[in-house]
Amino acid sequence: MNFQTVSTAEKLLSSDGLKGGYEPGTTTPGLLLQRALNFINWKLQTMDEEIHAKGLADSTAIIVSAKHGQSPQDPNSLTRIKDGPIIEAINAAWKAAHPGAGDLIVAGTDDDAWQSYLSDTSQRAADFVKDYLWSHSATGVAYDGSSRTLAHSGLAEIYAGRGAARYFGVPVSDPRHPDVWGVVQVGVVYTGGTKIAEHGGANPADRDVPIVVYAPGVAEPGAYHPWVETTQIAPTILDLLGLDPNALEAVQIEGTPVLPGIARH
Repeated sequence: MNFQTVSTAEKLLSSDGLKGGYEPGTTTPGLLLQRALNFINWKLQTMDEEIHAKGLADSTAIIVSAKHGQSPQDPNSLTRIKDGPIIEAINAAWKAAHPGAGDLIVAGTDDDAWQSYLSDTSQRAADFVKDYLWSHSATGVAYDGSSRTLAHSGLAEIYAGRGAARYFGVPVSDPRHPDVWGVVQVGVVYTGGTKIAEHGGANPADRDVPIVVYAPGVAEPGAYHPWVETTQIAPTILDLLGLDPNALEAVQIEGTPVLPGIARH
């Protein structure tokens, strides 16, 4: 099943003459997103009907979730900012302050977060990028096509060097974490295109997704409002299969529990 169709419909301005994303100021899906959701509903219904047709309904568990959401949900809060000019300005400022130096920012993927990998991985260099981003504004394009200028390059929080390593819970020597990590102001997407939402950041719309579990005779009916994590799905599957979730090394290290409401009778 291609659930990616929902992700795409959430961030396309339009396709096939249909409006993507949500209606501005509401949580009502636009026509393109409605079509994508209807497609997924149909595919899930088809799968459920096949399970019943094969007589497997009493012995089959179904777990539905998502790996991410999209931000912003409300197009009215959207600000598209081109990150290329910001990167060029930072590199120019670095070379002006350090004659003979090359570009400081050499890699990064931003979307609705800011992450930069630097040619100079010292704390001093990371702080240079952080200070520049925080002290400069950035002008972008709102959903209605008007311009919008935001302070701090569109960022709400910036973590540099050791701070970025602490954010991701890894040693500063770990090369996988970005040298500079920024959490955007809600609605900011770094793009020169027309997308109206994106994922990869730390805002709630990116990270908060539902989890639905159907397991006859094992999962207790009801809604559970305390926060859970998608990492709990893997040990839950093992538990439903009658296997030991603690056989997973990640479960041992992180103490990941089975999802609530799972109880064998």
